[in-house]
Amino acid sequence: MAADERLAPGSDTGPSGGPPPTAAGRAPFWSRPTAWKAVLVVVGYLVFYLLVGTLTGRLFDGSIDTDDLLATPASILLGLALPIAIGGAALTVFAVRRGWWSSIVGRQPVRGRRWMWLAPVLVLVAVVAHVAATDWGAWSGGQIASLALLGVCVGLTEELATRGIVVTMLRDAGHGERMVMVVSSLLFALMHTVNLLSGMEASTVVATVVYTFGFGACMYLAMRVTGTFWAAVVLHALTDPTTFLASGGVDTSTTSQGGAAVVVALLATLLIVALGIVAIFAVRGKAAPSVSS
Repeated sequence: MAADERLAPGSDTGPSGGPPPTAAGRAPFWSRPTAWKAVLVVVGYLVFYLLVGTLTGRLFDGSIDTDDLLATPASILLGLALPIAIGGAALTVFAVRRGWWSSIVGRQPVRGRRWMWLAPVLVLVAVVAHVAATDWGAWSGGQIASLALLGVCVGLTEELATRGIVVTMLRDAGHGERMVMVVSSLLFALMHTVNLLSGMEASTVVATVVYTFGFGACMYLAMRVTGTFWAAVVLHALTDPTTFLASGGVDTSTTSQGGAAVVVALLATLLIVALGIVAIFAVRGKAAPSVSS
């Protein structure tokens, strides 16, 4: 270590403001972000989430309807929201300890373009259409409130994992914004392949992966054009519960009342996927690495 890079007495940070080198002179594992380490974060989160889900499923077996997880408020909260919330808490601790939190919730380092406003607009159109297509009489107040809380948990956790930690790691690794968007959206989409473990049909999983890639790209675009990570969190938190309410299930097609609203929701969904594909070729720019790297 050069003289001007040595730590000051009592200092617990390295020369760039990140974690200090180890006693052997090697930087800690996470201080050098790479694309494969971003993949490792997502895989680690999924393994943790599945383990927590298995544990909570056994602890609250009597309160969770495994045939229909949306059947009761308790089933929604204990079978769906709780494991995701615990996973989100773990991700938050990880991001804070790594020094990435301020970069994640701070102002986006790359400005968005006007065409990117299409992303939040399309997502909001889908949300409104799902609200209009919902058979509200089929849901109790407790179920609706529980789904709203589930939406918050999903929005915070999945966005923190992908548009938060993964995006920050890829930027710190020196990748351009196109790579950042594609990899973070692809990882977000592949996260949903775990639905195979719950017995979901392969065709439904494939359709979900295609849609979630487009949706993930739109969340990235929304984050860029608004300048804040929280825009993606809010949009995601609105999308999942309204989709469940309109469709009556998890990762199922919208089949409830409101014919015109269903058509609008389907059209918005197709346009979200299409915009995600177009964005692969249209996104430009490169962010400077964050101070924590």
